[in-house]
Amino acid sequence: MTVSELINPATEELLRTVEQTSLAGVDDAVARAKAAQRDWARLAPGDRAAALRSFAAAVDAHVDELAALEVANSGHPIGNATWEAGHVRDVLQFYSATPERLSGKQIPVAGGLDVTFNEPLGVIGVITPWNFPMPIAVWGFAPALAAGNAVLVKPAEWTPLTTIRIGELAVEAGLPADLFQVLPGKGSVVGERFVTNPDVRKIVFTGSTEVGTHVMAGAAAQVKRVTLELGGKSANIVFDDCDLAKAAATAPYGVFDNAGQDCCARSRILVQRNVYDRFMELLEPAVKGVVVGDPASKDTEMGPLVSRSHWDTVTSYVPDDAPVAFRGDAPSGAGYWFPPTVLTPERSDRTVREEIFGPVVAVLPFDDEADAVALANDTPYGLSGSIWTDNLSRAVRVSRAVEAGNLSVNSHSSVRYNTPFGGFKQSGLGRELGPDAPLSFTETKNVFYAIGDL
Repeated sequence: MTVSELINPATEELLRTVEQTSLAGVDDAVARAKAAQRDWARLAPGDRAAALRSFAAAVDAHVDELAALEVANSGHPIGNATWEAGHVRDVLQFYSATPERLSGKQIPVAGGLDVTFNEPLGVIGVITPWNFPMPIAVWGFAPALAAGNAVLVKPAEWTPLTTIRIGELAVEAGLPADLFQVLPGKGSVVGERFVTNPDVRKIVFTGSTEVGTHVMAGAAAQVKRVTLELGGKSANIVFDDCDLAKAAATAPYGVFDNAGQDCCARSRILVQRNVYDRFMELLEPAVKGVVVGDPASKDTEMGPLVSRSHWDTVTSYVPDDAPVAFRGDAPSGAGYWFPPTVLTPERSDRTVREEIFGPVVAVLPFDDEADAVALANDTPYGLSGSIWTDNLSRAVRVSRAVEAGNLSVNSHSSVRYNTPFGGFKQSGLGRELGPDAPLSFTETKNVFYAIGDL
């Protein structure tokens, strides 16, 4: 038996160990899920809907427990973790309406009746990252279950605890034990077998673009369906006609949320040149006002980085000679702490082009609207971003011109469970969430019935 050790990132103390799933264990889980899926798909739609509502209610009854687990395992501030646990409940509740509304079509044709059916794919493999264990897992498993599939989830090695507990709650709520399984383990074992096992009919992967391309290439051998949510280097574009004070006050929370460990982090702030100096004056107190500390405290706004190795990676982007404009505060001593950091680099610097995945933001000036769009698009990624302007025409023009899947005007909102989410370019493939997400876990079957003449 192979186990992994989980470390509390705020204290560096051993939290617990978790048994890793073996290759044989994955294949056994797939076989059991395949059998459970057939029974699940045969249930009346109302019964499947009721089961998902019971699952949502079980999560709701354990929100505080799940939040405390996430604080200890991931270092998320308790306020964030509580929201994340409630989000699992809300997404399950939203998609519990799907089984009774997953309608096909009747298409007018000559000589008969033509109808379509949305058939479930079968067994779905969901591979989740360590930065948002609960929300990203439910984005995959809730619509997949609602569409009549079985789901296997491989949580990230560093942060599996909340996903494991959610799997237990599913069974406690009455879902068949083999229908929704959580398989902790190495990506090279569990994730790789999801890709190569022919009975896993689709992969939902969230993580780095490098690993995502490997998943996509492996899935191609079986023409296996994939949804990929990958990296980001999103821009927060600040025009001179916006509410500059509000733009500066909210900018830290657009990038430093979850210690910057967010694919949607607005890690490039682009500011119109004629208001650049004033914006920086307003940004400094906002950055220094971010409360970094004990994630169990309700006052904490930013916790530690997730691990020592990730702390080393983030630190490599801020050497001693880095163009640091100013920093916020962070605790000293035990824990993987990194202060909110604002850089003013050249456009060609690696901190402008590469995804740091930490509380580090680059602020750059731009000249005009065309320059802002060109700079925002000068990246292989295209996941998210914000546009600050009081000019409606400009807001429409720029939002259409920026190559990103999720944009906000005068805010930093990226994800709502009732709207689609996904990226352009190397930020991913396909869309999650929104009313149509269950359809991505189905195949459209077209059937023609010849009925002859009356």
